[in-house]
Amino acid sequence: MRIVGKLVLPIAAVMSVFVGVSQAESVLTHHVRQATQDGTARSMGRLPASQTMNLVITLPLRNQDDLNQVLKDLYDPSSPSYRQFLTVEQFTDRFGPTQADYDAVIEFAKQNGLTVTGTSPNRVNVQVAGPVSKVEAAFHVNMGLYQHPTEPRQFYAPDREPTTSLGFALWHIAGLDNFSIPHPAGLEKRPAGVVTRSDATTGSGPSASFLGTDMRAAYYGGSLTGSGQSIGLLEYYGTDLADLQTYYTNAKQTYPTGIVTLLSTDGTSTSCTSPSCDDTEQTLDMTQALGMAPGISSLVMYVGSTDSAIFNSMATHSPLNAQLSSSWTWYPADPSTDNPYFEEFAAQGQNLFQAAGDSSKWTTSGTASEIFPADDVYVTSVGGTDLTTAKAAGAWSSETAWSDSGGGISPDKYAIPSWQTAAAAGCASCSQSYRNGPDVSANANFTFYVCADQTTCTANDYGGTSFAAPMWAGYLALVNQQSISNGNKALGFINPSLYSIGESSSYDSDFHDITSGSNGYSATTGYDLATGWGSPNGSGLLNALAPVSTTPGFNLSASPGSVTVVQGSNNTSTITVTLTGGFTGAVTLAASGLPSGVTASFGTNPVSGGTSVLTLSASSTATTGTSTITITGTSGGTTATTTINLTVSAPVAGSFTISVSPASGYLDQGQSGYATVTTTVSGGFNSAVALSATGVPSGVTSSFSPASIAAPGSGTAHFNLTVSRTAPTGTYTITITGKGGSVTKTTTMSLQVRR
Repeated sequence: MRIVGKLVLPIAAVMSVFVGVSQAESVLTHHVRQATQDGTARSMGRLPASQTMNLVITLPLRNQDDLNQVLKDLYDPSSPSYRQFLTVEQFTDRFGPTQADYDAVIEFAKQNGLTVTGTSPNRVNVQVAGPVSKVEAAFHVNMGLYQHPTEPRQFYAPDREPTTSLGFALWHIAGLDNFSIPHPAGLEKRPAGVVTRSDATTGSGPSASFLGTDMRAAYYGGSLTGSGQSIGLLEYYGTDLADLQTYYTNAKQTYPTGIVTLLSTDGTSTSCTSPSCDDTEQTLDMTQALGMAPGISSLVMYVGSTDSAIFNSMATHSPLNAQLSSSWTWYPADPSTDNPYFEEFAAQGQNLFQAAGDSSKWTTSGTASEIFPADDVYVTSVGGTDLTTAKAAGAWSSETAWSDSGGGISPDKYAIPSWQTAAAAGCASCSQSYRNGPDVSANANFTFYVCADQTTCTANDYGGTSFAAPMWAGYLALVNQQSISNGNKALGFINPSLYSIGESSSYDSDFHDITSGSNGYSATTGYDLATGWGSPNGSGLLNALAPVSTTPGFNLSASPGSVTVVQGSNNTSTITVTLTGGFTGAVTLAASGLPSGVTASFGTNPVSGGTSVLTLSASSTATTGTSTITITGTSGGTTATTTINLTVSAPVAGSFTISVSPASGYLDQGQSGYATVTTTVSGGFNSAVALSATGVPSGVTSSFSPASIAAPGSGTAHFNLTVSRTAPTGTYTITITGKGGSVTKTTTMSLQVRR
């Protein structure tokens, strides 16, 4: 039994499959630390055999060559596949591990005495827990204790590369060492004894410090708010939302009620209270993202103990966050560890902004080399500047490179990506062989207003690229709002577009080109290793990334873009008609490409801008399989189309049961916890089971991790609950529903909210 928050959680069972005995298989990434090999980390004995370890077993993606081509086509404007991003389900079907391999890993864990504590809908991660003795036996390692060579602490690590008895290679095993403890990548406080003064002089906060809204005024200044968009934040500790409330109260701004979701990705607590926990980073990430995009529909804080758990949750959350931000850094034994998650982000239309660090120019050794994942080719690396504005909540005035900002040539030796080669050729300090960074920048000087740790807020004490990364995530939310309102797709991974704009004739009107200051590399005209391309130049960059149509017309979009209908039933998709360039005509909708036995009807038709619900009905004899349905809108001589992937399936044989444990529990106001939902199939049932909840009381946010249990439908998921400090007390009945194929099952739990 475990206790998370106040909910008591038993270990859930999962379906078993047979795994044959085979020769030892290696793991595709490295796990052994150099310090344990060369003797710089002195051995201090063995990790106690009974100590519990929490690991994430990661499987490799399939069809890597095909995935590489898909990623190339998705970001090639001349390709028919340009920005036709995959859903989680589509990515899993094409590139995720097979169901047989995934089941084999689950059975492998069980047979080796490890408890499966979490699974994932993309079949990439299996979370397990067990004593050191079982871990050593399962992976053929000895878990040693060592004296850290540069820190006053001990760490644990394996003495050799892990192997398994599986008949195929794993990708990675997260949690086998704690040599590198994650910490904020770009968060600095003024050194003790330094006189605090306002470097901002023009901020709207106390002592003229900058608020998140000041950054919005300086870098944008328009009317877009991020409406309809969601932002995801990576955090290794939870937070106390009272600190966010204090920030808004002191700033005399409206608190964004109901926007923030605290999501535990692996059972890590989402609570963080001083003095045992510091939520400075977590709170400022929220204030900067929300300050730039105050109208987003949701902000999800992904809290976990390993990068594998957090990134995979980001890649499978429903709905997906198109904007992701990380202001943390750690130093993996193998820098390719997280590439599968980053590739999935790019394939699904998600962009991760990563703080470039605060140790000045990147180096090949020492602290300034430990900037992962800021130099990975699938992240947007964000450096720091020193910003001056015209007045409080005023426009951009001037900007220089911030002396502490990270930037340089990839310490992890990532090869230079194709979209960066032209910029590197025009940059004297850049490498022509390795990835260069940062890509872009924003204010990072000691100019911010910060509230944290349930203590007195500070003005102009904190700075760092930790502020700049979530700012950019908020800015991209504005861009994606405009792109979608124009009837286009979200941008996805933006680096190819950023570099194309930087190399164009409109560069100076799209970016603030920062040409003075240094982080060890001098800021120069154009791209440089101090500030990248610079900071966003208001609506100039926004319109370059998401051009506004001036020609009268309309666009169509469908949500969801993939629909499954069981023979004898129906399902829906919402068709949105977006008018552009002053177009005023009514649009008549029609569907084509329907398989035999399937009919389509529109709730509203014609549509003069707005939405119409499309109902797709399949007869009991409808042709099964997947088809592409084309939705055509016509108004006079103007037409537009969008497509829906329709899957018609036969009724699923058998059934499943659903249960939740504990079935009752309590949480105090301000606390978080989770219960375990378990599904068990019978009678040949074989379908993914989607989870949802109703009856969640006001002031309580909920989510499932994962949101769907993969086919054949047996597995577990965390039902995460976060109770706000203002949630009304009382006892509530929550209904949890599982839907797979034509089968729907429910279970209930009782939640008591206490003061």
